[in-house]
Amino acid sequence: MTKLGLYLTKRSVNKSDLARKIGATKQRIDKLSNNDKSKLLLSEAYLIALALQVDITDFVKEMCDGLELKD
Repeated sequence: MTKLGLYLTKRSVNKSDLARKIGATKQRIDKLSNNDKSKLLLSEAYLIALALQVDITDFVKEMCDGLELKD
């Protein structure tokens, strides 16, 4: 499960409702939730944050947890 998948599960988000709200397919949300090779687009992250009524900065920080700059 991806970070997005864990995030949605922790918050008991209905993926079908989320997909409808952001104009995506349920298959796209499932792919983003389960496939580590899938890339979450910035536009999708923004719409998901809006749909879930969470701060976009906090949402992006959680999705990018563990990323670091290289020396």
